[in-house]
Amino acid sequence: MLDFITDRAIYDRVICTAIPRAERFVWIATADIKDLHVGRSGRMVPFLETLSDLAARRVEIRLLHAKEPGPAFRRDFDRYPNLITGLERILCPRVHFKSVVVDGTFAYTGSANLTGAGMGAKSEHKRNFESAIITDQPKIVEKVMEQFDAVWRGDHCGRCQRKQYCADYRDLHPR
Repeated sequence: MLDFITDRAIYDRVICTAIPRAERFVWIATADIKDLHVGRSGRMVPFLETLSDLAARRVEIRLLHAKEPGPAFRRDFDRYPNLITGLERILCPRVHFKSVVVDGTFAYTGSANLTGAGMGAKSEHKRNFESAIITDQPKIVEKVMEQFDAVWRGDHCGRCQRKQYCADYRDLHPR
């Protein structure tokens, strides 16, 4: 499968379908992260609840993002204590790509940040205009994973011109 999707389809196929079905791992890269909500049992709950459920099933979760989430995200994060150890995260101010990899067999890459307006969770008149490619084709999934993993491993850190803005780099490489 190789499919081009937009707007609400991103929310439906990535956030509500692919991620909750993860069995081994979920990798998420985004420039911006906000308090995204998802429909569950007739009510809207923080997307963090989905991630918390995955962590409880011992699904590895990695989040790569460019800036600190807002206060609503942080408040909701505190409601799911198993995310403290069940979600690994790296903040890299140079991350601007948006991708999701599930179990090494599904990949999303597109323009949408992990926000309600970006992922299409908001109403038709409040969401952003976004587009994406989703696929299960191994060669494409592998390329999306390699981009994510290169940043995760810190392959670019030594040559980065923005280290002074990177708390994770300073923590890993103290002077």
